[in-house]
Amino acid sequence: MLPIPADIFTEPEDVSPDGLANLGPLRRLAGTWQADKGIDVNPKAEGPERRTFIERIRMDPIDPQANGPQLLYGLRYHIHINTPEEDITFHDQVGYWLWESATGLIMQTLAIPRGQVLLASGKAGPDDRTITVTAKRGDTAYGICSTDFLEQAFRTDAYRCDITFNDNGSWTYLIQTELFVRGAPFNHRDTNTLQLVAPPKLNPLALIVNDRAKENAAAGGGSLA
Repeated sequence: MLPIPADIFTEPEDVSPDGLANLGPLRRLAGTWQADKGIDVNPKAEGPERRTFIERIRMDPIDPQANGPQLLYGLRYHIHINTPEEDITFHDQVGYWLWESATGLIMQTLAIPRGQVLLASGKAGPDDRTITVTAKRGDTAYGICSTDFLEQAFRTDAYRCDITFNDNGSWTYLIQTELFVRGAPFNHRDTNTLQLVAPPKLNPLALIVNDRAKENAAAGGGSLA
């Protein structure tokens, strides 16, 4: 990261309102995605279980965010997964993907409704075709926080998400979660390739700015008639 400036309060000026145009490598994630051939390998009492799952992901651009001089653009996401065998939700997840163009910092926040959250980080250039973020248990900057039960029964020691942007517009992820299950290590793996089913929408500020520009143009055009 860049050195912390003396002035940590003043936010940047002349910030672009267009979230989509300033996402760097995350631009390829924007939109709604779907796939029905995801693979999950998870721990069970009788040994590792392999499941095929159906996944839908929606990623919406958000307005630019500032931590004083630090400027972030990002996507708010929701992941819903179920399986061909069961109607009940197999996995539900919400969070943000964030990009800092000044440093190349990428962050993913993750929250699941079983009592676990994390913040993962990585570095990438704006045109990179692969990105990776990681988090470790106990790290106070980019770490993992879980309930007492998960800490004792299914402790998560590390998280890694690798994303590859494919030539046909799809993207593939491999998520590896290093667990410690009843005293034994376990590599929990999920992978899928997502296809775009709906294009991204503009972030709220960009919509406001665009609508205002149209109104001004219409008002100006009317005065010349």
